[in-house]
Amino acid sequence: MRTRLLLVLAVALAVGLATAAAPFASSSPDGLDRVARDHGFAGAARVHDAPARDYAFPGIHDERLATGASGFAGTLVVLAGGWGLTAALGRSRRRMVA
Repeated sequence: MRTRLLLVLAVALAVGLATAAAPFASSSPDGLDRVARDHGFAGAARVHDAPARDYAFPGIHDERLATGASGFAGTLVVLAGGWGLTAALGRSRRRMVA
């Protein structure tokens, strides 16, 4: 029971931090964008469909709110993926031992 409470608190903290801190992220280009601009091939990039392009959740017109929603959703997706992978590996190990 104590482990479950700790897990719930950790997930709540991760989601809360991602949601609250995402709107304050730097708008400066990241390393890949900077290299592309410095070496003159930034214009050659192709635009692909993405669920949250430019770290902003689609359909929300307030930029800070859209970025916060993107942080919220992205954190949940990563946590769910990690949980699923852990569960799959756990089942796989139990089969190998049995």
